Amino acid sequence: MHLLFATSIVPDGALASGYEIANAAIIAALRRAGARVTVIGFTWPGKPADDPENTVVLGAIDVRTDNASARQKLAWVGKALLSGLTFASVKLRAVPDSHVLAAVARAGPFDGYVLNSVQFAGAFEKLFADRPSIFVAHNVEHLSAQENAAAAGSLLQRLLFRREARLLKTMEERLCRRARFVFTLAEEDRVALGVASDDRSAVLPLVTGTEASTQKGLRRIDCDAALIGTWTWQPNRIGLDWFLGKVVPYLRPGFRIRIAGSMPSGVTSKHPGIEFVGRVPDAQAFVRSAAVIPLISTAGSGVQLKTIETFELGLPSVVTSRSLRGIDHRPANCVVTDDPAAFARALEAAAADIHDVDGSAFRRSQVKALDAAIRLGVEKLGPVRQEAFA
Repeated sequence: MHLLFATSIVPDGALASGYEIANAAIIAALRRAGARVTVIGFTWPGKPADDPENTVVLGAIDVRTDNASARQKLAWVGKALLSGLTFASVKLRAVPDSHVLAAVARAGPFDGYVLNSVQFAGAFEKLFADRPSIFVAHNVEHLSAQENAAAAGSLLQRLLFRREARLLKTMEERLCRRARFVFTLAEEDRVALGVASDDRSAVLPLVTGTEASTQKGLRRIDCDAALIGTWTWQPNRIGLDWFLGKVVPYLRPGFRIRIAGSMPSGVTSKHPGIEFVGRVPDAQAFVRSAAVIPLISTAGSGVQLKTIETFELGLPSVVTSRSLRGIDHRPANCVVTDDPAAFARALEAAAADIHDVDGSAFRRSQVKALDAAIRLGVEKLGPVRQEAFA
């Protein structure tokens, strides 16, 4: 079986975001199931596709809102309002339909589509109706947009997010209705998308590119706690604001916290132990340098890849209940609480008495369940032909 994996940004091997980590895990699982997978989508400027022989590139594009000029943002908003598309999808309309159709034809004969998330599928929705499809819902995007609207700082932002939520809900309903099968990354997302039946959907338990740790107590500790993420993404920003505003005031002044990743303007903290370090060259080395990992999701849907990586590494963690969505297994060195004061106390206790665990069992269980779910979805498209790769 030859599948065309249609996605906004094709893998470049960097695995710099949770979205890219999830895509790599899903593509690898599809290939383990016996399918040949060709990926189609855009590249980041200056970052070629990681697997060019099995990738069809539509062009280079930067769709990050925080990187765009005010003029570009206004152009995207205007184009979205005129076209009736979502803001996220309209940014991908950098090439005409004819260009995408020609690229699909270059991919050669194939049996079905894997429509990876709503953004790209929504941008070119009519082009992917001629063959059976699997829809991969990384998040319930309309719910995330509703949460973003509630947290927006201006009336204009609130109105735009509400519009996005309305359009996304309709689009997600269409994509789920047309798909032979739907993959979500969390159990509650199946219910939210109206595909909770086992004949219609399955949850994908993900893994990262991280090598699961079997070592205990062999780390060099440089700080008490470390957080890393793309904080310009609104659901992440909501969690960071909760942590800085609600949890941090309960921490002792000497508690050292390092926060890495792209940071929006205006994020500050009066706590003397907090250091904003920006981008770091090695994300895994960064988190391994901390005594404990706070996992602080309070908004959004889908799965938290930072949680999965932390569990694979066997690192101590204090997590919100939202950070555990899509994950059935919780290691012994993970404390769950949504109460800010209790969260702070648990961080201090974990940093004072560090207990790493073996993360390999967690990873093995995730891979086994992921492969079973993928096989179930692929079977809905028809029998798999084993294909050799040159």
